[in-house]
Amino acid sequence: MKKLPKWAREWLPIIAIALVLSFTIRTFVVQAVYVPSTSMVPTLQVNDRLFIEKISNPENFQYGDIVVFSPPIQGNKDLFIKRLVGKGGDIIEVKNGALYRNGVKIEEPYLQEEMNYDFAPVHVPANHYFFLGDNRNGSFDSHLWPTPFVEKAAVIGKGIFLYYPFNHMRIM
Repeated sequence: MKKLPKWAREWLPIIAIALVLSFTIRTFVVQAVYVPSTSMVPTLQVNDRLFIEKISNPENFQYGDIVVFSPPIQGNKDLFIKRLVGKGGDIIEVKNGALYRNGVKIEEPYLQEEMNYDFAPVHVPANHYFFLGDNRNGSFDSHLWPTPFVEKAAVIGKGIFLYYPFNHMRIM
């Protein structure tokens, strides 16, 4: 059997290790995603790129975190990026242009305009979440889905760093 050339013996193990590490990190630790729509304007713009971390338990996410998840929409394979506004046990409602959680009006300085719709109170089930886009009047999110809740198992991760375009770069 013919021996591999010296360059192959040196580089193939390094390349193999790099590929395994890259796959492991992307699968379990950090993933790059892009913003495909205007649903998170003004916070995120179309084609912004961000890193999401996948290690944290969604139960530890905070209200207002930007989260990536698989939506509860039949046949949809795209990932969604939205703001976490409700957790299991919460009652979520939109009235008079404002979001209410458990009867308390939520201040949302990141919104450009108030909501032009009402949403009757819903009780978020245990191990589920309620998400809204920052462009509330132009976002396909929990307030429009037939099943407005996202299961914990469908949560991929939360945004940690906006890396592109460079003039938008920031920790989230």
